[in-house]
Amino acid sequence: MASPERLIVGMSGASGAVLGVRLLQALADAPVETHLVMTRTAEVTLAYETDFKAAAVRELADAVHPVGELGASISSGSFRTLGMIVAPCSVRTLSEIATGATSNLLTRAADVVLKERRRLVLGLRETPLHIGHLRGMVAVAEMGAIVAPPMPAFYARPGSIDAMVDQTVGRWLDLFGIETPFVRRWDELRRDRKGDRQTVTT
Repeated sequence: MASPERLIVGMSGASGAVLGVRLLQALADAPVETHLVMTRTAEVTLAYETDFKAAAVRELADAVHPVGELGASISSGSFRTLGMIVAPCSVRTLSEIATGATSNLLTRAADVVLKERRRLVLGLRETPLHIGHLRGMVAVAEMGAIVAPPMPAFYARPGSIDAMVDQTVGRWLDLFGIETPFVRRWDELRRDRKGDRQTVTT
């Protein structure tokens, strides 16, 4: 029998905990088995920034792995996955991945994804950036990762923070070929705008 499609979701302690939560919510409706690993600081940030409890977030995933469990399935290359998204991704997490000196299951799983030549997407949350941050981003990009900060798509004219979060999450999942209704795509927006102009002028 074929193995199920699996995606690892990592949540670090960077600001933007809602991004990881929304990602898991989106994947709940997709034919993908989700494997979640959260750092302890991710749980702290979640409490500061949202009304979600860590236990409720864990329930969104199909499997949850303690961050200290280095013998978990996702720490082995023989455990087949589509890859991994770290959202949000802290600079500390990025730095560990860039050097290969991993200290917990989240960064170990990311290291495995890279060595197995699978897709790794890092939703880096930091600004402004100094040269050390930029060098870390170059290093992981050279190793095969995709650095995809959660940048708002202003051309979609988002009317709320939720709309900006949804667009970001949808575009991240695009990188794995996972379709969601979250993304307002450029060709659709152009058609809508063209229709608006025609309505005004006739």
